[in-house]
Amino acid sequence: MPLQALLQELDTLKAELGKFRSLDNARIQEALAIEYTYESNRIEGNTLTLQETQLVIEKGLTIGGKPLKEHLEAINHKEAIDFIGELVKQDAVLDERTLKQIHAIILKSIDRENAGVYRKVPVLISGSTHTPPQPYLLQKLMEDYFVFYNESKGTLHPVVLAAEMHERLVTIHPFIDGNGRTSRLVMNLILLQHGYPIANIRGDAESRLKYYDALERSREDNKTAFIELVAEAVRQTTERLLNLAK
Repeated sequence: MPLQALLQELDTLKAELGKFRSLDNARIQEALAIEYTYESNRIEGNTLTLQETQLVIEKGLTIGGKPLKEHLEAINHKEAIDFIGELVKQDAVLDERTLKQIHAIILKSIDRENAGVYRKVPVLISGSTHTPPQPYLLQKLMEDYFVFYNESKGTLHPVVLAAEMHERLVTIHPFIDGNGRTSRLVMNLILLQHGYPIANIRGDAESRLKYYDALERSREDNKTAFIELVAEAVRQTTERLLNLAK
């Protein structure tokens, strides 16, 4: 389906979804947040299953044989989802301070020194041909990142804007770790602010490959595939919620 047609379909589905108050149900939202935490962490190599992720978050259990870091990743990510939910309720502005707060939650108790702080060293991304910019370029690139956001938020379709902000952030790679999770949270903050549900990009091998491939193509100046991938993820969540409501 062409991108424009997909975006129009999303707007129709969003309007339909808006008629159902029952979807504000706390249990539904909690289940979606745990599922999103599981998938987002799985993309980054976390080995906790969906059920284990739920037990760690809801019951505070320790899963035998799984590293402490994986437990903390689950707890932190769920806290970050709750945080962006609060930002939406407060009609908060997405700016550098907000971004660093999100990242600080992601790395809380994992890497205190680098939580919420731009990296000071060069990095390479495993499996990617893209080399992130040198540390001394980051402050200017991040200023430009927020200039783009402020100039585009009134003109771009919200789903396109969310995908752009994700892709641009993960390409700049401003943090030593946690860039993918933070980029997906920024994307979903923008979606939630505009009344769309969370785009839950799956972490199984096939989905992860499609996701990384679309990101690679974006860096070659072909962003359509990545925007379509995000739009499709939004559509899947929206249709699922509509089915629940009906």
